[in-house]
Amino acid sequence: MQSRRDQLIDTALRLFYTQGYHATGIDKILAESGVAKMTLYKHFRSKDELILAALQRRHEQFRDWLMGAMEQASPHPRGRLLAMFDALEDWFRGGAFPGLGFAGCAFIKAASEFGDKENPINRAAAEHKRLVLAYIEQLCAQAGAREPRVLAEQLALLKEGAIVTAQVRAMPEAAQTAKQVAEALLDAAVPA
Repeated sequence: MQSRRDQLIDTALRLFYTQGYHATGIDKILAESGVAKMTLYKHFRSKDELILAALQRRHEQFRDWLMGAMEQASPHPRGRLLAMFDALEDWFRGGAFPGLGFAGCAFIKAASEFGDKENPINRAAAEHKRLVLAYIEQLCAQAGAREPRVLAEQLALLKEGAIVTAQVRAMPEAAQTAKQVAEALLDAAVPA
């Protein structure tokens, strides 16, 4: 059985993701989670603390899903890097996170709503992006890229662009367009 704390985090994550961080009030989270206000404040001193917990949960979900999909798709680093875009398309089409669907990136939204770079919520969003980039860079190095960091930054930019395009333009096939560009980048960056 799910704890009250986990119930709060999961409900908050779903609502923040689909309705926005500022637009989602504590009362709505309490009503949908069925948790009492006193219980909420026993676990979280503020809405911002709840947002940080929801972002941590989302980071863990996203990391486990993305890395798992990439590792399952191929035993080779190059194949894993390209599989990232297939996984993204699955997410864009609503297949990756049942019950959540696709409503863009929770971290891009958080950074947008909490624009001050010193805000802990903005920093949490940036840290998520940094950790994903580090994983991509590790795969680029394993694939034999001449400049793993440069290639990782390029592939991360394609990933982010595909996410925003899929959200703003309702274009899930953006992942495959990005994959085509990624193949060309890999061909140029990895010695034959």
